[in-house]
Amino acid sequence: MGNGFFAVTARFNDQDHPRLGLAVASKTAGGSVERNRIRRIIRESFRLRQHEFPALDIVVSARTRARGATNRDLRVSIDELLSKVIAQCGLLPSS
Repeated sequence: MGNGFFAVTARFNDQDHPRLGLAVASKTAGGSVERNRIRRIIRESFRLRQHEFPALDIVVSARTRARGATNRDLRVSIDELLSKVIAQCGLLPSS
């Protein structure tokens, strides 16, 4: 699933906690300052909500529109996607 700023993939894992993976490429996000800003926003959103997730491996990929977007827009975007992941994975049986 995704939106204009991010794409998210989630799969159940065999751990007892969720894990986060990031794919923020320089081709997509630009220089290191911009890439690290985007990564920090994603990590912080995940950190604040990690207790709501079942045992999942979540990979968040940044899209080109994330470059130059405001911090607020990025936070709203990633929070919406994480809410969708929680809603969908909370209803699906683990396999």
